[in-house]
Amino acid sequence: MQSLKQLFQTKNPVDKNKFVSREFQDYGYRLAAELGDLAHKSLYIKLAKTIDRSILEQCKRFVIDSNADNRGALFMWKLKQLK
Repeated sequence: MQSLKQLFQTKNPVDKNKFVSREFQDYGYRLAAELGDLAHKSLYIKLAKTIDRSILEQCKRFVIDSNADNRGALFMWKLKQLK
């Protein structure tokens, strides 16, 4: 039998992002983190809400496969191209 303190200490908090309540918010946040552009995470959340997921996935794959320095700009360029 463990005490409550031990249970809470051993609990593995995978995501400590308490502001995410919807799925598209989580997807937008993860997209911003993968692209290394957390400064513009609200933009990626909005894109995840309004744009089809398949288009966003194609853009993400294109950017991750490239060796670009500015992944956010490349993502936006590819998104504009696919739209």
